[in-house]
Amino acid sequence: MKTLKTVLGLTAALAVTLSSAAAFAAGYPERTITMVVPFAAGGPTDTVARLVAESMSKDLGQQIVVENVGGAGGTLGAGRVAAAEPDGYTVLLHHIGMATSATLYRKLAYDTLNAFEYVGLVTDVPMTIVARKDLEPTDLKGLIDYMKANKDTVTVANAGIGAASHLCGMLLMSAIDTPLVTVPYKGTGPAMTDLLGGQVDIMCDQTTNTTKQIQGGTIKAYAVTSPARLDVLPDVPTAVEGGLADFQVGIWHGIYAPKGTPSEAVERLSKSLQVALKDENVVARFAELGTAPSPEADATPAALKAKLEGEIARWKPVIEAAGQFAD
Repeated sequence: MKTLKTVLGLTAALAVTLSSAAAFAAGYPERTITMVVPFAAGGPTDTVARLVAESMSKDLGQQIVVENVGGAGGTLGAGRVAAAEPDGYTVLLHHIGMATSATLYRKLAYDTLNAFEYVGLVTDVPMTIVARKDLEPTDLKGLIDYMKANKDTVTVANAGIGAASHLCGMLLMSAIDTPLVTVPYKGTGPAMTDLLGGQVDIMCDQTTNTTKQIQGGTIKAYAVTSPARLDVLPDVPTAVEGGLADFQVGIWHGIYAPKGTPSEAVERLSKSLQVALKDENVVARFAELGTAPSPEADATPAALKAKLEGEIARWKPVIEAAGQFAD
């Protein structure tokens, strides 16, 4: 009889759990969702987040509010989400820095691979190698020669340790085997402002931040880091065309939730992301910025988890060889 009571109790508990899960799934979301972007407002990752959040809000029937929590190469914002209540109402949109910070930072407030639930990949943004408009070299080969000959004076701007521009700049210096003078800023905006003003020489940044300036002729473009030329910048050669063999890098973005977020919420968010990435407005705006939405098969938890694991392994030796770490 005691065994029977135990079985009946477990059955009843399971029924309550299943009923609660079904009720949660049916009602979620019931209020505003916060999407944390771990970088300053107006930057390239913020632009991606706001486009996706707007479309997902329509599908979910609840607003997604973007909150910018910048600092420490994106780790402050990521840490905020890792420590948030796992109820489906706080998510993180982060880029490749989610993977590189695992090596860049000796101490993190969270375990990169195990502190989050995975929602899906959003987009993979190409990078551009750009310079102040009056820099002397006319093509990438000339720029490489110029950087090597003037390595003690050429300045390379970035948006801070862990930012996409920092990572690309580090990879560029590794590719040409030449250390350059790096100038870190507190965000992409001020870095671009000084590049436009001629206070710094070079930057390697996302098309979402450079396309309009390239098209307007206010900065000089030397290469894109995609496998092929971009429709939005047809006259800009690839880095490989310009002489940098195998220099291909994209700044992929993904959405995460705190560990322990109900699977029903994660699944609903993933489905909503897939809807958003097919939204005509999102597709069109991404195209204008030189990128494209991730395919549906990549806008899934499994795809994002696999991407993060692979990218941590890929960047670890690059960062260790450069010796650029942060506490």
